[in-house]
Amino acid sequence: MITVGLVITEGAGGLGSRVELFADIRRDARVEDCSIRELAERYHVHRRTVRQALSSAVPPPRKTPARTSPRLAPFQAAIDGMLRADLDAPRKQRHTARRVLARLVDEHGAADLPYSTVRDYVARRRPQIAAEAGRPLEAGCVPQTHPPAAEAEVDFHDLWVVLQGG
Repeated sequence: MITVGLVITEGAGGLGSRVELFADIRRDARVEDCSIRELAERYHVHRRTVRQALSSAVPPPRKTPARTSPRLAPFQAAIDGMLRADLDAPRKQRHTARRVLARLVDEHGAADLPYSTVRDYVARRRPQIAAEAGRPLEAGCVPQTHPPAAEAEVDFHDLWVVLQGG
């Protein structure tokens, strides 16, 4: 009879987090005295990742690329003008991102401009324009802090407990 063992390890794209991966790599390097190449093959990651794990227990933050939208550049001044005009308008009459895009298509011929690009630009620029005008920022929610054991919520219910046979 032959017994075959199977060891499944999670690589960088597995279910474990990157912090757990770094901890596993550091543990194996310390306990089993594995080489960088061996650790890279074991965890299915690049040798550079193993070196990062051995140099620091905390993984480096992900780099988010700075995205540019060249198709939006000719229309940014028009959008900013609409958003500045909205500062004096009642809340219900302000431009939504859809309305901004519709006006750009009608007035400026921006037929190939994606909605998501306009939406992201409007969401980013609206608070900036309000700050430039000296307007207070509109808060979407009020953050609340609750110190431990300062408040409690109780729901009443009948409960029977059998403790040590009684």
